[in-house]
Amino acid sequence: MIPMKIAAFLAFCLLSTAMLPTSLAAKLGLGLLAVVVAIVFKHFSPRERLPIDNKSVLVTGCDTGFGLALAKHLHSLGFFVYAGCLLKNAGGNGAKELEDIDPDRLVVLQLDVTSDQQVQEAVKFILETLSDRKQGLWAVVNNAGVSSFGEVEWCTMDKYKFIYDVNVHGMIRVTKAVLPLIRKAKGRVINMASGISRHGAPSRSLYCTSKFAVQGFSDCLRYEMHRWGVHVSIIEPGNFVAATGILTEAFIDKTARELWDGMPSNVQSEYGREYFDTAMHTIRSYCSAADGKTEMAPVIDAYTDAIISKRPKIRYYAMDLYWNIRRLAFTHLPERISDRLYYGIKYQ
Repeated sequence: MIPMKIAAFLAFCLLSTAMLPTSLAAKLGLGLLAVVVAIVFKHFSPRERLPIDNKSVLVTGCDTGFGLALAKHLHSLGFFVYAGCLLKNAGGNGAKELEDIDPDRLVVLQLDVTSDQQVQEAVKFILETLSDRKQGLWAVVNNAGVSSFGEVEWCTMDKYKFIYDVNVHGMIRVTKAVLPLIRKAKGRVINMASGISRHGAPSRSLYCTSKFAVQGFSDCLRYEMHRWGVHVSIIEPGNFVAATGILTEAFIDKTARELWDGMPSNVQSEYGREYFDTAMHTIRSYCSAADGKTEMAPVIDAYTDAIISKRPKIRYYAMDLYWNIRRLAFTHLPERISDRLYYGIKYQ
């Protein structure tokens, strides 16, 4: 199937050439068609995979969800995996599960991405244990992340700072620490964004804005690293809440109580409890298997391709049809149309 962008471009070319003199129209039409065919061929032609050859990968956020699944998957492919776990020293279940697999090729590191000390200690350990220091570190996967919710007036600055310290500063902190090793390998940096990292959503400014920052940082880094032969990729998943448990009903209920109780009385009265409860009901719906993916394969496949493809994509849209249509709508339609379609907002 031809992607919507290419199909629209092809239609535009045909319409444009139809308005030109026949001979000129034919030449331009054939030329533009050749460009489109080349783009389609390049997009859909198989992107060969690189040999693994004892390549080493650092993955953050391996306690649960995507990180845990990816660490196991990369190990099964033959990579040497450094799995960063926030709860390793606290006896976390994810860290224990990984430690039992293969201590020779899957090493679990205590890694809180908000801690300069822990990041530096992790990088020092990687330097000391790389099978070939000259080869460097092939890839870093900045998977660690947290999510929360609440409208802007409901959330404290401390909450914004916490989300940013993990999702943004943590990603930057880890990336800066390992970049010399990644450059040496001419390797990969893969950052986790989100399906809502290109448009906002009510009650999601905490998460959305942090993932917008992931997009901006990744774009800047991609331009800077090109001269070094380093590829930078972004993963944009759809709704995988049910699969990963990044939000749970228990967490939502606890956070909802904290949000309501922490609001000034005037904010409570102006928004009203009914409006607040409706917003919380929407957040709870994200946890439903009916509204999201229940298995993580699309994201794990995207991560894997970004790590070992000879021609990794800049952005991977690991999402179902609904989220892909939504992505295209918010990317290409005028805001007045997309806002009305998805949020029922009618502007004057």
